[in-house]
Amino acid sequence: MQRYILGRFIQSLVALLGITLIIFILSRLSGDPVALMMGGEVVTQEDIDRIRVQLGLDKPLVQQYFIFLGDAIHGDFGRSLRYREPAFSLVLHRFPATFQLAMVAMSISVIVAVPVGVLSAVRRDGLFDRFGKIVALLGQSMPGFWFGLMLILFVAVGLGLLPAGGRDQPSSIILPALTLGVFPMAAIMRLTRSSLLDVLDSEYIKMVRIKGAPEWTVIFKHGLKNAAIPVVTLMGLQIAGFLGGSVIAETVFAWPGVGKLAVDAVFSRDFQVIQASVFMVAVVFLAMNLVVDLVYAYLDPRIRYR
Repeated sequence: MQRYILGRFIQSLVALLGITLIIFILSRLSGDPVALMMGGEVVTQEDIDRIRVQLGLDKPLVQQYFIFLGDAIHGDFGRSLRYREPAFSLVLHRFPATFQLAMVAMSISVIVAVPVGVLSAVRRDGLFDRFGKIVALLGQSMPGFWFGLMLILFVAVGLGLLPAGGRDQPSSIILPALTLGVFPMAAIMRLTRSSLLDVLDSEYIKMVRIKGAPEWTVIFKHGLKNAAIPVVTLMGLQIAGFLGGSVIAETVFAWPGVGKLAVDAVFSRDFQVIQASVFMVAVVFLAMNLVVDLVYAYLDPRIRYR
């Protein structure tokens, strides 16, 4: 088991190294950093050369990359051109809001999707199964921004039940969490149903039933645990996407998270913040994939020996 964990950890570090290289290349292709810092101001060539020396842009690209890599390891992505603060500190300051939104959205998705998916599989082709299929289809078909706007229009403005945006009240998280959670809820529901149906049709499940095991034991102990591997994969990827920045929900509801910060940075051409945001997304994504792989090894011991 330790060898498996070490191998996956090394793979994650290699992937992170490749991501830093991509960030470095894209930041250089996006334009002259000095010109972006000047913001169209009239400056002399001497001023430009002096700033290049200060930023290390006069060095060869290979040397610049290793300097960038060393700074990235220490969380130094430069100062934000818009906020005049360290870029990574801004991202870390916004991360708790994104984490809170992601956890509430994922909790709503799992609490609704897994029981509905299980019941749909158990009551296959019944009335509840058909209802679940319709809900899953609608959840995966509706654009997230449209669903969020509809919630604002009918729930916040029309009925006045919940705040339309911001993070000033505890209830402010409900609408953005529903907007963020509706798509993964539909996806988890469908995957739980299909995966459990495959397991329930297997030979060992038939053998367990022949031995006289209670139906709830067959479904939850023998069926759902073995059907959970693809579901856990999807949950891990969805959580990683949420923590990386829930751009649509945070933008529609003005939720002060990493996604909203990244969108504002794109519009203001604040590339230091964009780089820090992308790096944070990459770290979270790789960490969640590593956690999912470890959960795999628990659910299916055969995986650790491959």
